[in-house]
Amino acid sequence: MSRTRTALALGLAAAGALSVASVTATAAPSPLAGSTTVTPAGHSFKAALSGKATLKAGSVTVTCTVSVSTGTVPAAPGNQNPAGPVSSPITPPTYSSCTSSIPGVTPTVTTSGSWSVSMQNGSPITATMTVPVGGLVVHTTGLATCTVTAAPTAPANVGGAWVNGAPPSLTFTNASVPVTVTGGFGCPTSATSSVFNAVYKVTDTTDPAQQITVGP
Repeated sequence: MSRTRTALALGLAAAGALSVASVTATAAPSPLAGSTTVTPAGHSFKAALSGKATLKAGSVTVTCTVSVSTGTVPAAPGNQNPAGPVSSPITPPTYSSCTSSIPGVTPTVTTSGSWSVSMQNGSPITATMTVPVGGLVVHTTGLATCTVTAAPTAPANVGGAWVNGAPPSLTFTNASVPVTVTGGFGCPTSATSSVFNAVYKVTDTTDPAQQITVGP
C-alpha cells in the first residue's frame, strides 16, 4: 500500500549573501525594497480559487476545487510603503470539495488563526501569505488515518506572484511549507514538507466596478 502523504504547503525561501575580504568577512548589504501602494485604500476584497488547488506530497495529491479568503486593503496612509511591502490581514482560507489521488482515503482541510498577505511591487509583483503556527491541518480518514499540521513550530511564509488585471490574480507555484505528520500505518510520519499550487482571482467587494491594484 502506498504511503499516504497529504498536506497543504505554502512556502517562501529567504536568501543572504556574504562577501569575504582577505581576513575579514562582512555581510553584503541587502537590496533595498521598492515602494508599494495597494489601491483602492480601505476596500474589502475576496480571493476565490480559479480551477483547482493541488496539495502534493510525494506521489499523493489532494485536490480541492473550492477555496475562499477575504480581507481589506489598509486605509490610507497604511496602503502605502515607501520602502517595502504592504500587509493586510485575511481570513483563514477555507478548502472544501477535496479528494485524494489514493482510493479509499478522504481528506479534510481545516484552517484557523491570524493569517495575512503582503504585496511587494516589482517585476514581478510578489506576494507573501503568512500561515500562523498550526494554522492549517489536513486530516485523512479511510485506509489511512493521518494528521498533517502545517507551520508546526513557527509561522510559515508562502511565496506567490500577483498580476494586476480585471480581475487580478494571485498565484502560488510549487510553494513549500514545513509540516509534521502523525498517525498509524500508512501515514508518512517522516515527511517534513509538502507542495501547494493554486490560482486565486481577487475581486473588490466594496465596489465591484474597481480592481485591487498593486503599484509603486
